Amino acid sequence: MPKKTLGYRLPTPLLMPVAAAFLVLTGNAAFFDRLTDLYPWGAGNAAFLISAGVVLWCAIVLLMSVLSVLIPLRIVVSLMILLAAPIGYFSDQYGVVIDTDMIRNMLQTDASEVRDLLTGGFILRFIAVGLIPVVFLWLPSIYSPGSRKREWITGAQSGVAALLVAGICLFSFSDAYAVFFRQHKPVRFYTNPAYALYSVGSLAIQNTVAASLSDVNLDGKITATAEAAEIYSDDHDHDHELIIVVVGETARSDRFSLNGYSRITNPRLASESGVVSYTKISSCGTSTAYSVPCMFSPLHRDEFSNSEASGMENVLDVLSRLGVSVLWRDNNSSSKGVADRVSYQDYRSADVNPVCDPECRDVGMLEGLQAYIDSQNKDILIVLHQMGSHGPAYFKRYPDEFELFTPACRTEDISKCSNEEIGNAYDNTIAYTDYFLSEVIQLLKANTPRFETAMLYVSDHGESLGESGLYLHGLPYAFAPKEQTEVPLIMWLGESSDVELASALDLSEQRNSHDALFNALLTLFEVANTPSDEGQPLFLLARHEVE
Repeated sequence: MPKKTLGYRLPTPLLMPVAAAFLVLTGNAAFFDRLTDLYPWGAGNAAFLISAGVVLWCAIVLLMSVLSVLIPLRIVVSLMILLAAPIGYFSDQYGVVIDTDMIRNMLQTDASEVRDLLTGGFILRFIAVGLIPVVFLWLPSIYSPGSRKREWITGAQSGVAALLVAGICLFSFSDAYAVFFRQHKPVRFYTNPAYALYSVGSLAIQNTVAASLSDVNLDGKITATAEAAEIYSDDHDHDHELIIVVVGETARSDRFSLNGYSRITNPRLASESGVVSYTKISSCGTSTAYSVPCMFSPLHRDEFSNSEASGMENVLDVLSRLGVSVLWRDNNSSSKGVADRVSYQDYRSADVNPVCDPECRDVGMLEGLQAYIDSQNKDILIVLHQMGSHGPAYFKRYPDEFELFTPACRTEDISKCSNEEIGNAYDNTIAYTDYFLSEVIQLLKANTPRFETAMLYVSDHGESLGESGLYLHGLPYAFAPKEQTEVPLIMWLGESSDVELASALDLSEQRNSHDALFNALLTLFEVANTPSDEGQPLFLLARHEVE
């Protein structure tokens, strides 16, 4: 007797529509939440909202039909379900959008940052709407694929049907869709997994372009003027520079008491003379992978792309080529390519960083720096890349003695904490950054008699802490809130510095951005530069200015 199969075997023609319906229902809560905010159910929008769900269903069916030409259908469906499950979780919990910058950031993050995101809620969600459905799909009693030819035919039929149904919906509510597509583009970024797959394709194209440019324009002919090296050697004063740039992580300007925040999060910096806090600085992007290369690039934010920037010198390359000793120390995931051609040291391990408890602290990057400085007999630029205020595990970013604001959220799953607890933990990270920067200043003070000293601190991007239901960072810049784009920039000037303190104070209230960093560093080392000299400066030099 033939064996009986248990359950209902899903026919091939139904796999795509059923899987697409599953994805619409389980992975798109964030999309529908934002859509119903714009078009409430009770205001006569029910028919339009239902049609929007149908259009999304059609788009996913069409996407499956296209991909199934290249990959067996069951694999396509499985991958989309496994992709949609985590995207849905992060979109629902934090308001995150998975675009090209977020994907690039994810690819460049480290294991510890990933572990912070793997909360119990995430794991349960992934198992329930990701792993279990895929396991069932691969049971012979549930689905048995036909021939590839049959899948191609079925895929083509489903794709055509989806186009027809979507067309009917769009035509039936053409006025509403015209307004929606024109005025509410950010909502479409939450369509899951459609927008993420689009972003993957876009990033692949960008990386292909970057690969073709990888060896272009690294010979010193792009960013500095032809006379830069000669000016540097002839007109540069003979007092050596010692500049430390601290690249902050996830710090937002309005949480710094130096900028008017009601809590005292910067007691040490406030007690230092020579400190200037710039209060209106915009970031290049909302993720580390975008902002860090951008801030060191000669390209301005409105023209920057990772692919183009990878094919030209950044400001570290220029200064290194002109004879400056450049050192990058990293307590974050990496330099994102900025330090590929200068000295680089990774301080995320207890083998190197002496201050780990168990997380390696930013202050550990100062270990051995004095010996390095003593060994140099020329201008020095040191970049320290912080772990800073990286979320969601803010409580891990500072030692226990810096838990000044309580109660603080003590879990990676910030959905279990109130916004007050999240904010307290975050403010504690800012207080620890204040301590770290004060230690950097003490190191520079010890070297002021020998060098012209200065510190520049700037965060890569900000952070949402529950405002408008948003958390973390990484939203597309076009509609990212100010909490993710307004960042602190702080300068400290040693007594021997050439920077005119009065000019820095005057300019500290002017609107500026990461774009200013490229020229600020060239100015500190008294290097002339033409291609990137537009824009508002952060300061002027009091003497030895290069024309």
